[in-house]
Amino acid sequence: MKKLILVLFAIMLTLFCTAKDKSYIPGIGPVSEINKIQGDFQFTEGPAADMQGNLYFTDVSANKIYKLNADGKISVFIESSAHANGLMFESKNKLIACQMDGQLISINTETKKTTILSDKYEGNRFNAPNDIVVDKNGGIYFTDPRFRAPQPLPQGKEAVYYRNTDAKTTRLRDNSKGPNGIILSPDEKMLYVIPTMQKDIRAYPVMSPGKLGEGRVFCELSQTEGKDNSGGDGVTIDTKGNLYITSELGIQVFNPEGKLLGTIQFPEQPANVTFGGPKMKTLYVTARTSLYSVEMEIAGHSFFHKE
Repeated sequence: MKKLILVLFAIMLTLFCTAKDKSYIPGIGPVSEINKIQGDFQFTEGPAADMQGNLYFTDVSANKIYKLNADGKISVFIESSAHANGLMFESKNKLIACQMDGQLISINTETKKTTILSDKYEGNRFNAPNDIVVDKNGGIYFTDPRFRAPQPLPQGKEAVYYRNTDAKTTRLRDNSKGPNGIILSPDEKMLYVIPTMQKDIRAYPVMSPGKLGEGRVFCELSQTEGKDNSGGDGVTIDTKGNLYITSELGIQVFNPEGKLLGTIQFPEQPANVTFGGPKMKTLYVTARTSLYSVEMEIAGHSFFHKE
């Protein structure tokens, strides 16, 4: 009888832990409860962490950029952001932003001075720049889909671009439906593009900065059975090259070979995600009307290349 009770207790404990930690991925996390930092936003996006422990993120619909400081206080950083979406730091105080009103800019976070980096391609404004990743040379890959763009599309098509350090912008690819999130592998030999209007995630070998090889399907996002949940949105990457892709189901984590490791679920549908915190082990998630954080077992890859 005593042995039977112990077995039943073990089974109940296992079921309890499984239910409690259903989002846990071995070696990755999360290792804490999901923390809702603040709600009542309109549509949060574009989280980007700096080297001082601050997090910047956008509220696209409210036309603002916010700052979460290292003490946990949120304040308005930019009052009128031209509907800024994706953000990423190039260096200590240089924040790159995609403005959906048609341009790519840099912001000095100390003075708030903005500089236009690119606002046209072949004489026409961009559709609505969405998300970015900065390489070690200071070049910027960015997506330009249809979301919040004028109709007909100013560029006539949705595409991925590269802006080099000589201020020249080149169109790289225009074969994805709704190109949205974008990220480089830690060694910067692979560029991943997350389409919103298709479940196939694309991977392109980087031959040299701004030069891509033939693309391939990296993985397919999981979807609710019997339902087309479309594609992904934002993305980040950890030090081992695992991708964290936001989707209708949560944050789907794939290893560098394209195998699904698991899905981290949140109270609201995630739009974008990044690593930050003192050890780059805090996962910050912008999810519709709220900003969330959760502690991870693994650290995120840092794209800081310059002081």
